[in-house]
Amino acid sequence: MSALERFLRYVQIDTQSWGEAERSPTTEKQLVLSRLLMEEMQQLGLEEIRMDTAGNVFGVLPANCEGVPSVGLVAHVDTADAVSGANVKPRIVHYEGGSIELSPGIVMTPEDAPSLLKCVGEDLIVTDGTTLLGADDKAGVAEILDAVEQLKASDRKHGRIAVAFCTDEEVGRGTEGFDVAAFGCSYAYTVDGGELGEMEYENFNAASVRLTVHGRSVHPGTAKNVMKNAGSIFADFHVLLPRNMTPETTEGYEGFIHLTEVSGSVQELKAGYILRDHDLAKLEEKKVIFTEAVEKINAIYGEGTVEAVIRDNYRNMREKIEPHMHLISRAEQAFRANGVEPKTIPIRGGTDGAMLSYMGLPCPNLSTGGFEMHGVNEFIPVRALKTMPNVLQDLVCSFVEE
Repeated sequence: MSALERFLRYVQIDTQSWGEAERSPTTEKQLVLSRLLMEEMQQLGLEEIRMDTAGNVFGVLPANCEGVPSVGLVAHVDTADAVSGANVKPRIVHYEGGSIELSPGIVMTPEDAPSLLKCVGEDLIVTDGTTLLGADDKAGVAEILDAVEQLKASDRKHGRIAVAFCTDEEVGRGTEGFDVAAFGCSYAYTVDGGELGEMEYENFNAASVRLTVHGRSVHPGTAKNVMKNAGSIFADFHVLLPRNMTPETTEGYEGFIHLTEVSGSVQELKAGYILRDHDLAKLEEKKVIFTEAVEKINAIYGEGTVEAVIRDNYRNMREKIEPHMHLISRAEQAFRANGVEPKTIPIRGGTDGAMLSYMGLPCPNLSTGGFEMHGVNEFIPVRALKTMPNVLQDLVCSFVEE
């Protein structure tokens, strides 16, 4: 089964994770795909197939030569919770420029999806415009399994290759329960990036915030000097945050404070924020900005009106990868061998690889080929799904073919 065939199958399974859940995995529906992947690994003849308590699944393609380090390939099964991942209807269209009608009345334009202009002349997999696609990261899952299947059927020499498909990456919990020692690899790569040829070994330092605003609800007819409207208080809070420090006003190495969700009533409101910066000291400064805003609002409306719980999520993996830069040069060579010019960029986000690198497994990130992630305009060129399995094969075999 090709990566394209696998991908079209996987994206029709709803695997959306949920950041508010206490359990792991955060949603049971992720296990539908996890179990399917176990079945497919068994059909491929992989060994050491297992699922851990967090729903992460593992398998091994044994080495067919000696003296080669074990290499891991990692992707995640869940999709982001920003847009629905249910009832995804993938469709292949040939793109010659201009807009794409995703379904009647729903159009994707280059203005809304600028990366379309990079793909003129290509066959693209798109949605009907009501859901995300799931290339992040079901494309990575499909590409890894295709690479492993092709390697197993070939006579190319390779070391032990371990694969892992994790749950809950999108909510920052993709490595919960991940036993690095049992994985048994010297190095690994996540296949969870964007445009074909991109590689990343720098990512944001990340923190998340759960904000609670406590109001006081009374009948609006008798509200004077009594009501505390949690929505209005939140509005006062949010405008205290720097407007030039949001995702839509930053790029490259610039960090941000991002409001991700708001829900509530007059009585109580809850909001979620994420704080990001490649520089750890600057991330700490953003935490201070946030806590000072909380203190200002509480000084106006009373102590305890606004509560913020700040949690660190992951760190910049650069310091863990730099002692192993051969991982990057190997990937560059593998891309070039397949006619793709590699490009190293900083991740304006994070991957399981960042967590794994700090857990003792150096793990840079590679492209899947997808664009416009986490939204209804998400798409991926068919060419990427055909190319990345070959890149991965050349990459893991490079540890033999010195």
